[in-house]
Amino acid sequence: MKPQRRKAKVTDSKRKTIVCFGPGPMFKGGIANYNTSLAKSFDKLENTDVHIVSWTQQYPAIIPRDFIDRKSKVDQLEGTGIKVHYITNYNNPASWKATVKLIKSLDPDKVIFQWAIAVQGIPLEYISKKLKKLKSTEVYFDLHFVVQKEGSALDTALTKRGIKHADAYIVHAFKTVDELKTLYPDKKFEVIERGATITGDGIKVLKLYHPVYDMFEPDPNFDVVHAKKEMKLNKHVFLFFGFIRKYKGLHNVIEAFAKVARQRDDVSLLIVGESFWNTLDSKKLSTRIKNATFGVAKKIFLKKQDDEKDYNPLALVDELKLSDKVFIDNDFVPNEEVHKYFQVSDSIMLFYLTATPSGIESIAYNFNMPMLATSVGHFPETVKDGFNGYLAAPGNIESMAEAMIKSIEKPIDRKNVAATSKDMSWTNYANEILR
Repeated sequence: MKPQRRKAKVTDSKRKTIVCFGPGPMFKGGIANYNTSLAKSFDKLENTDVHIVSWTQQYPAIIPRDFIDRKSKVDQLEGTGIKVHYITNYNNPASWKATVKLIKSLDPDKVIFQWAIAVQGIPLEYISKKLKKLKSTEVYFDLHFVVQKEGSALDTALTKRGIKHADAYIVHAFKTVDELKTLYPDKKFEVIERGATITGDGIKVLKLYHPVYDMFEPDPNFDVVHAKKEMKLNKHVFLFFGFIRKYKGLHNVIEAFAKVARQRDDVSLLIVGESFWNTLDSKKLSTRIKNATFGVAKKIFLKKQDDEKDYNPLALVDELKLSDKVFIDNDFVPNEEVHKYFQVSDSIMLFYLTATPSGIESIAYNFNMPMLATSVGHFPETVKDGFNGYLAAPGNIESMAEAMIKSIEKPIDRKNVAATSKDMSWTNYANEILR
């Protein structure tokens, strides 16, 4: 067991109890990483008791997907004083009551809910409404979105219900502030940027940033040259990393890369990530039942264009005859292996269709990796064209290919990427919330 790290100083000397509500470290995905990292950032501060209150099941039971991280070996909470409570089952309202009872017993100063998907609106409305009645507890919602990327009318209704019982909100982009104001046109909000204090009587909206992940770090002993040879990568490597979802635009990445590959022989595309809707054994009866039930639900509740059932961008690799220049690892990557894919790559591909602050972008910052992004969502706020990356026009494959060529012919100085993210630490983030 590693010794606990020395705790940083927090402004207020009074001991505080913090609850981070969201998926615990047994889950895979960006929100689990985020919630765990946030809890660790509070734990590093003096005079804090930190609890992760987690789902046991985050979604309706009909969803045909395995959300548990069964591959990572490193204990993300080793050396901390964080206590984890796996208690909240989406499908069991009795567990929602038990969650409220548990959090009340902890008597927290702040409860911070991770909000990242509208379907969780029903249980989170129930839990947050009960907790907001506690006079000694502040209820925060850390908003990864307001308008969901694949949003429908039902998503909007669930969001409106799910996040309304809050004393304050945290956002990572001004776009999210605008969406929050649109969602609640009759509410008065006061947006507070870093270091500022609230002066009016509106609901506090703390405008921060997506902190840079420190759970993924470069390995100074990693043999980049050997790894590139092993993966048969060329000199210039473009990386697409993370869950394969339609909104992330992998199809755009592949089509733009095809244009680049026709001009240059020294490029490779590295595609690393799990197909989001392909994690269960399709031969099992239970999987077939879930797929059928979920399919009916999607037809009722989702817009037709948001159904990802047939989304298979990897097929483009063969269609465009790119297999000799593309390396694919179509699987979930254990946390301890993430670094190698970033260390062999030159740019991270963010040709999203829609975007809220991205965990993949945050990981890339920790490797000082230049960003190639479409000018959608928050990206124009964080990607400064020609400084820490290049922006492309959304939906424009030619523009995306041009950005990729620019990244080779006019490479971004990685010191610029480091300068962009130097103040985006988890410690600064936690201190801003506790102020």
